[in-house]
Amino acid sequence: MDADVIIAGAGPTGLMLAAELRLAGADVLILELLPEPTGQSRALGINPRAVELLDARGLMGRFADQHTITNSHYGALHRPLDFSRLDTAHGVMMVPQRRTEKELGEWARGLGARILHGHTVVGLTQYADRVEVEADTSEGTRTFTARYVVGADGSRSSVRQLSGIGYPGVPSTVDALMCDVSGLDLAFKFFERNDRGLWAVFPVGDGVFRVVVYAFDRPPVRGADAPSFEEVNDAARTIAGIDLTGGTPHWLSRHGNTTRIADRFRAERVFLAGDAAHVVPPAGGQLLTTGLHDATNLGWKLGAAVAGWGSDDLLDSYQDERYPVAERIILNARVQNLLMSGGLDIAALRELFTELVEFDEVNFYLSGQLSAVSVRYDVGGDHPMLGLGLPHRTLETDAGEVTTTELLRSARGLLLEVGDAPGFADLVAPYADRVDVRVARVPAGSPGFDGVTAVLVRPDTHVAWVAETPAGADAADADRDALGTALRRWFGAPADTNSGAESGTESGTQTAAPVGAGTAGGTP
Repeated sequence: MDADVIIAGAGPTGLMLAAELRLAGADVLILELLPEPTGQSRALGINPRAVELLDARGLMGRFADQHTITNSHYGALHRPLDFSRLDTAHGVMMVPQRRTEKELGEWARGLGARILHGHTVVGLTQYADRVEVEADTSEGTRTFTARYVVGADGSRSSVRQLSGIGYPGVPSTVDALMCDVSGLDLAFKFFERNDRGLWAVFPVGDGVFRVVVYAFDRPPVRGADAPSFEEVNDAARTIAGIDLTGGTPHWLSRHGNTTRIADRFRAERVFLAGDAAHVVPPAGGQLLTTGLHDATNLGWKLGAAVAGWGSDDLLDSYQDERYPVAERIILNARVQNLLMSGGLDIAALRELFTELVEFDEVNFYLSGQLSAVSVRYDVGGDHPMLGLGLPHRTLETDAGEVTTTELLRSARGLLLEVGDAPGFADLVAPYADRVDVRVARVPAGSPGFDGVTAVLVRPDTHVAWVAETPAGADAADADRDALGTALRRWFGAPADTNSGAESGTESGTQTAAPVGAGTAGGTP
């Protein structure tokens, strides 16, 4: 075997996934068709829940110079969504994609992931115990073998097509033009509109402005190359009255508003993540953010399968959990596509939606969806914390203060016992190779922790089990039974009953051990 897992695509999704797999102990190889990173700005925003995931891996030091904002938009309405009211320690981190790829790439390589540029996936064959991948290179076709393959190779995914997975959806109805330009003193514009179109102008740093122009009567140009600077300038003048003459373009792009979702995210030993699995328009940071969520959900599960304790049901839970999230993102994208269209009827719809977003409850609901802070997986049970990401709280220990986020840095499971917990560590002891145990005190008044005595958290930071102060011996026994069930569901059989790792390396042993607490990320 050339690797335990081969990933097609070295964008943010593929790089995040590679790092997650290395943290889980799997040997990883990325095949990227481009000869080198593009260096293009592309996506600019990472939404709060994805920033939480980066923070949980100790990566925020790499982005310390990037600024954040606490609002976003819904369908380019002028009433912003207010993320500051959400239960999160982060806002939207404004960072160009080239920087995201640079930092994630350095992190993944530092953990031992291998990346081969100039390798285009052209063939894929599945067997009972492996997958063979053919890749075209400058030196001819090469064949690679791995236990699993993940397509993180974009909306035109070769892996998806070679696996026979459909990609139904709604084709684009617009041709939107974008460019990053410097050398001009442009005024900030947040999605102004008239009867001709919609446009926005905003700074992206270092004297560069991003200009976005939608023409309501401009049909989609399917398969077209990036626009010329003259084409963007002509559209900006015609629609917005903005003259870009004399500016220096740094990046030019056209995009539509297509929305698609793959028939399934898994085909035996092949998985899809990011744009290969689902695609929406780039507005609002949904594309990149959702891919990072996919990677974090899938990485530890594939790593568990390679290590020998992850069941097939655990692998299936990737689709079970991420598919409904992707469907909801597509729904919101289609509503926003409509709101960003032209016409008197749409103007009336926008006026009504603007009024609705003024209501705190509506704003909070939509903010939770677009930020992904409200993403909840069905892990069973009805406690409000179950299935959500573990909230950021400051805890007290005998050694001093520590945050819940810092306790997640190991990228392993976590049993957190708080207050005067009855003690569950004995149940977790057989899982010491994959679950950490920490004891701390929650300061009075910490939201969400009233009556909570212990929580079990998965490696992707989502809460899998909660115990509250028991009302008698029967309730305490029920908590212990429920914890045992959650441990078996999410962390397999105890270590002494596992059948051994399903290694894809030639030596038959794992090539990387789980990284200890506090060492998952950090500054370069």
